Amino acid sequence: MIEPASPIVLVFDGGCPFCRHFAELSELRSGIPRLEIRDGRADTALRRQLGARGYHLRDGAMVLEGSRVWHGAEAIAWICERMEPSAALLQVLAPLMADSQRSRMLYPGLLLARRLALGWRGLPVDPESEGLAESG
Repeated sequence: MIEPASPIVLVFDGGCPFCRHFAELSELRSGIPRLEIRDGRADTALRRQLGARGYHLRDGAMVLEGSRVWHGAEAIAWICERMEPSAALLQVLAPLMADSQRSRMLYPGLLLARRLALGWRGLPVDPESEGLAESG
């Protein structure tokens, strides 16, 4: 019996509207088979498992394939290299971010946009810091 291939999981920051939109479009309209999205801000257990391995949501999105983890610019480049996008936004972003070197160069700008969007929404950049002020 052939076992089904494990899913490819994109872990994103659900508190960031840019991240959420990209993740949802990637899942629905990227053409990547077996791609699932998980909101790392909402999924505390997953976020803490990844954090224990040195991968923190505050530093960017992650792609999980089996035990392999791509993080930050590498995660976005991995997704964009494999996309066959039907959404207009993905048709622009995929070729731009698919090149690993260009992705590493542009990714800090994406993190800045995320930081601004989270600040506007009153959310911390690091979900692990949520609630610390109230409990201290």
